[in-house]
Amino acid sequence: MLWRRSSYRGVVTVAFTVALAIGGAGAREVDKMRMTSNAFSHEGAIPTAYTCEGKDISPPLAWTGLPAGTQSLVLIVDDPDAPDPAAPKMTWVHWVLYNLPSTTESLPESVKALPSGTKEGVNDWKRTGYGGPCPPIGRHRYFHKLYALDLVLPDLKQPTKVQLEQAMKGHVLGEMHLMGTYQKGR
Repeated sequence: MLWRRSSYRGVVTVAFTVALAIGGAGAREVDKMRMTSNAFSHEGAIPTAYTCEGKDISPPLAWTGLPAGTQSLVLIVDDPDAPDPAAPKMTWVHWVLYNLPSTTESLPESVKALPSGTKEGVNDWKRTGYGGPCPPIGRHRYFHKLYALDLVLPDLKQPTKVQLEQAMKGHVLGEMHLMGTYQKGR
């Protein structure tokens, strides 16, 4: 189990990655997992184009270092600071994708055609697709989380994040995340 610890404005977050491999080799392999965007850096500001104040398009995302045995990928984008980072009450879900093929290495900006076989879940606007940052108050954190699974999930129709996480239990080989921040300018 690998632990990553970071802090943001006094709030400590801990993200962990689990390797379902026996021995040290699995842990080293999972440690190689990386997620990036050429639009913003980890813990950096998300440009306005990817938010409700801009074009509200999905940012470009890329990843490397998937563990051996990865059969599919899950992408969840959420905001744990809703509605107010000073007094968060819920995690707002912005995007839910599952069954991305394990051969997928990236998603382009403003992705229109998802990789073949990819399925969508519903976000907290009760629709599929990407919904960009639109915080009502303060600077929020937006986690772009990619999970490597040891199977292709059955068709879950349009699951919520919670339903998808339930279906993923026991099948996560590794996890990586990219966190960006956003505060409205108007």
